[in-house]
Amino acid sequence: MTGRQQEIIDLINREVKPALGCTEPIAVALAVAKAVEILGSNGTSCANASCSLWRLTANFQIDLEVSGNILKNAMGVGIPGTGMIGLPIAAALGAVCGDSSKGLEVLQAVNPDAVARARKLLADKRIKVKIADTDHLLYVKATVRLGAGKASAEIAPGRAAGAEASAVIEDDHDKIVRTTFEDKILMNAESAAAAKERDNGGIGLTVKEIYEFALNADYEDIKFILGDRTLNLALAKEGLAGDYGLQVGKSIRENQKEVFGDDFMSFAMGLTAAASDARMAGCTMPAMSNSGSGNQGITVSMPVIAYALRYNIDDERLARALILSNLVAIHIKSHLGKLSALCGCVIASTGSSCGIVYLNGGNYEQVCAAIKNMVGNITGMVCDGAKVGCAMKVASGVSSAVQSSVLALRGICATETDGIIDRDIEKTIANLGLIGSRGMRETDKMILDIMICK
Repeated sequence: MTGRQQEIIDLINREVKPALGCTEPIAVALAVAKAVEILGSNGTSCANASCSLWRLTANFQIDLEVSGNILKNAMGVGIPGTGMIGLPIAAALGAVCGDSSKGLEVLQAVNPDAVARARKLLADKRIKVKIADTDHLLYVKATVRLGAGKASAEIAPGRAAGAEASAVIEDDHDKIVRTTFEDKILMNAESAAAAKERDNGGIGLTVKEIYEFALNADYEDIKFILGDRTLNLALAKEGLAGDYGLQVGKSIRENQKEVFGDDFMSFAMGLTAAASDARMAGCTMPAMSNSGSGNQGITVSMPVIAYALRYNIDDERLARALILSNLVAIHIKSHLGKLSALCGCVIASTGSSCGIVYLNGGNYEQVCAAIKNMVGNITGMVCDGAKVGCAMKVASGVSSAVQSSVLALRGICATETDGIIDRDIEKTIANLGLIGSRGMRETDKMILDIMICK
């Protein structure tokens, strides 16, 4: 393996990882869990297990400062194992059972007892949320204070009522950049945005390099990506078996003969939407995320997995298709940032369209055509927060992905006379990034205003 290939694999491992629950409230739970662990250790290093006893009966006051995008993406989404929505319950669970060492699976230990204790924190009005004054689109600051009671006096001697710790997450959902205990800064790290600026925008991928890597990397070095199938297919099956959310995927599959037809498009739409149904309604099974989003991880992989299931594709070809789809999504997302007013399904389904092209024997030019067709089709789909209705947008993204791949394989491609499409594929992607990161800023603010004022 060359150094460059290792660099690309390292990027995939950073951006493609398991996540339990919608990643915006999970980021809040992670920050709270870290602050509680610091309190439990009096500001020293703390394994979660050593904090578990005193946190059982501790009285916490939790103050949250979050960016508007975090708030927007947490207001309507289910929190795993609770039957509830929103940031307060996510924060409370982070306090009573969170384990920061688990990253985006911080709530892995959620159980009925933890939910009951978390509900008690809410009932006692111990959690406050406000919008932070920050330029970071992804920002969480959790400040946890210890209240008076048995926990601080007996179970956790030396931890006085009023003791305070905080944790800050910036730019990446699982990147804690600052922690404090009382007035002491324990850790102060470089944010992802600063690191990206220092590194001139990341590792400098292009679609051409992504395509060649997907085709030529040693299979043994990339077969780990089949973890996409393990997690996201299990989530899809759960979504089809249960009555989650709006039941978008289940409705598509159960009406395939009368309405949708028993074709590949409806099969892929149903499986992918079902996984999103389950995840957004609070299913306790993890998704394999992409670029900090479980829905993006589902949408970038499940249409490709569906094609492999439908047409009996071997594991090596599937792995190469998943590498291609994930990397295309990561590359496009690097032009947008982790959160924006542009729905992530646009980016993720563009990646899956490329994977479908590859599985059909398509070449580099046809992969580029699929990307351009997607940009010419569903650019402008807005993100109005994470919620069960996201499964409908996921289904729409999959439909567009299949359409775009079919056109590309026929040699049909949106041209530079069409809207924001450019002759150069990298310029086309950059144009999409500008629309999502700059052009839709006012849209983002308006959406948040509407949501808060309902």
